[in-house]
Amino acid sequence: MAPIPKGGTVAVTGSAGFIGGWVVKQLLDKGYRVRACVRDVNDEEKTGFLKSMPGHASGRLTLHAADLDTPGCFDDVFRGCHGIAHLSHVSTYDDEDYVKRVCDHIIESVNLSGSVNRVVVTSSIAAVISEQDMQELVRRPVLFEGRYPDEQNPNRTTARGQGYSIGKVIAERAFADAARSSGRWDAITCCPGDNVGPILSRHQKERGPWQHQIETMLLGRYSQNVVGAYRPWYTVDVRDVAEAHIRMLERDGLENGERFIAWSTETRNVEDVCASIDRLLPELGFAGATLFDPLPEKVKAREAQFRAIWNGCELRNDRIKAALGMEFRSLDESIRDCVESLITIGGVEPVLKRGL
Repeated sequence: MAPIPKGGTVAVTGSAGFIGGWVVKQLLDKGYRVRACVRDVNDEEKTGFLKSMPGHASGRLTLHAADLDTPGCFDDVFRGCHGIAHLSHVSTYDDEDYVKRVCDHIIESVNLSGSVNRVVVTSSIAAVISEQDMQELVRRPVLFEGRYPDEQNPNRTTARGQGYSIGKVIAERAFADAARSSGRWDAITCCPGDNVGPILSRHQKERGPWQHQIETMLLGRYSQNVVGAYRPWYTVDVRDVAEAHIRMLERDGLENGERFIAWSTETRNVEDVCASIDRLLPELGFAGATLFDPLPEKVKAREAQFRAIWNGCELRNDRIKAALGMEFRSLDESIRDCVESLITIGGVEPVLKRGL
């Protein structure tokens, strides 16, 4: 039997977010009932787009105020749900005990529900590739589900910027261990790449580094240093990530603790992403943007070395294709749709060539 029945009920934490909003929309499109969890149901700036979805008027989509920091706040929301898509971020990843405590809040509510069969946990490729020592990428260049960052490196600490990666690994294991102890539900992990694609609400243009980078490009200035020294974008369309979450909820035969990397394996350097805008949308008349490189001089001096390390990595997505039948949109489509949504929904006014 499938973990969630057709027309069943799914709770989505982080529903106002970039990925979360698309998960909600696609679940509704597939006929599910959705309980959308947000911090403040009355914050129209962040929840208005959810309330405008057709399922809300009929009651098939309901909104629920829930704060990850509050124990028990998901008890009533999860009761009667068949599945949970847990996408919400904690307020900080720099405190490992806090991350564990927040995971426990969600897990306790799942256990109390008496109905949840599967939880899909949103992790990140940071839980796969984020290394304190880039030479570890030379030693282990194949980027696949069985790879974790070098956890024995004594410099892999929150103080050295590894908190997000560490926190995501902690959450993956906390849910898998809890599900194993329960014996009644299972936990599957999705590790998305760099999410690109159309926003659904104006506030989402600044809710993730990739659409925000494209926004700054449209405004005439962008940065080299988003996730690491000269790392190209390891991209995936946000709509494909949402689809992957739903397939993980639906698919029978998956094993507790399985993780799937969701990316297209298509990469592009940030300067080439910027150049793509005018190539894909020549009618726009985009004037281009200036690259701002805030990296220290000692890092800039090693640019060729860093680019060679990243280019030597092998991105794999055969597992998610084989197990879930996933196919991925092209990065060109993602960039084009992101740009158009930033203008029409986000209100971004791009710099244009003279005379346009």
